Amino acid sequence: MPFLIALAGAAVALYFFVLRSRNAANIAGDIFDAALDVKNAARRFGFKRRANTHPVEDIDDPKIAIAALAVSFLELDDYPTQEHRNALHRNLQSVLSMSDKDAEEMTVLGRWLMNQCGGADQAVSRLSRKLYKMTGGEAFTPLLTVLRDTLSTNGDDMNDKQRDALDDVKRAFHIT
Repeated sequence: MPFLIALAGAAVALYFFVLRSRNAANIAGDIFDAALDVKNAARRFGFKRRANTHPVEDIDDPKIAIAALAVSFLELDDYPTQEHRNALHRNLQSVLSMSDKDAEEMTVLGRWLMNQCGGADQAVSRLSRKLYKMTGGEAFTPLLTVLRDTLSTNGDDMNDKQRDALDDVKRAFHIT
């Protein structure tokens, strides 16, 4: 009888170990897929990373900078809702004239760029300066349209962090 109990215990332990291993493999696969999504989005939009430079300095398409700024601005809200994320996606499509897949990939790439900056606060100021260097004042209107339309979906007002970020954007674009 003790032999059967030990055998049953070993079988349960083996089953538990196999399940945990399978879950670990699935998580590793998900992380790998996320990294591939960022890599494919970057490759699709011609984003090339050079050695010894910050990724924001390698941006050469204003649409990438606008999308990254919009993602960063939205992340300044403590908990952006799914409606806000969907509105951002729709506004990127309409304002920047891009397809559904392009808007989704721009969002992924924008979130990665934001994380490379060390958070949304730093990303807003760095991306604003880069966007101004690329386009002068031309990109301010599309950026503001995306931000305004995204926040107005639920009738929400900007929080203090977002107001400060908007002031940073205005300073970067030399608007008083």
